[in-house]
Amino acid sequence: MARGRTRHTKAVVVDRTKLGESDLILTLLEADGTQGRAVAKGARKPGGKLAARVQLFCELDLLLAVGRSLDVVAEAQLLEPHAGLRGDLERVSAASVVCEVARLTCFEGASDPFLFPICLRALLACEQAGDQAHLDVVVAAYVLKVLSHQGWRPVIDSCVACGESSVTRFSALAGGGLCESCAREVAGAEPIDPVTLGWLEAQVCLTFDELLAAPVDTHTAALLLALVHTWAATHLDARLRAFEFALSV
Repeated sequence: MARGRTRHTKAVVVDRTKLGESDLILTLLEADGTQGRAVAKGARKPGGKLAARVQLFCELDLLLAVGRSLDVVAEAQLLEPHAGLRGDLERVSAASVVCEVARLTCFEGASDPFLFPICLRALLACEQAGDQAHLDVVVAAYVLKVLSHQGWRPVIDSCVACGESSVTRFSALAGGGLCESCAREVAGAEPIDPVTLGWLEAQVCLTFDELLAAPVDTHTAALLLALVHTWAATHLDARLRAFEFALSV
């Protein structure tokens, strides 16, 4: 470690990995939208000063000692623990998807100020959701908003292949909506109805407050979540284990 060098950052913990008997490696989404990694020494010891402060989903004010490969947590002040997520399997599952996608869409040295506030807002929305349907909508909206921001926005107002306005199928590989004729050429294109298409558009365009207030049935919300999972797995080229678990809850 470079002696005496420290840096200050605000961050949300989006992943934790065991290191030895008592330490954790934290993956952080920092306030400037970059990904950081830091060792939290003693964080696995019950009652240790860091144990309750570096939980998944927590927003922190951190002082980090700069290291050659990994920084080390020197001080950690808990800003928002998102206590409303704890002890509730459905909410923990939803928030875990938010953190999984946050980890996969932020990068070391690549600042993107959009990513930090939308992650925090999505975690809060997971606490605020009144039922499972709205939890599903929140997760799907967060994922679509982030991927659309990074260039992976689905085409849903017309056929992505020919421009025909009548969209009856959806394919992540093709890039969005397809007409019935073009869908014959695309393996795995799934049927989609106008209501679901409208919800896909709403998830990108509406705020979380608006989405939380909108009526949605359980079937539509679950379908949206499954479609967005396929979209994310395809364009992030990754297996999304937290997402898979959330779909099974």
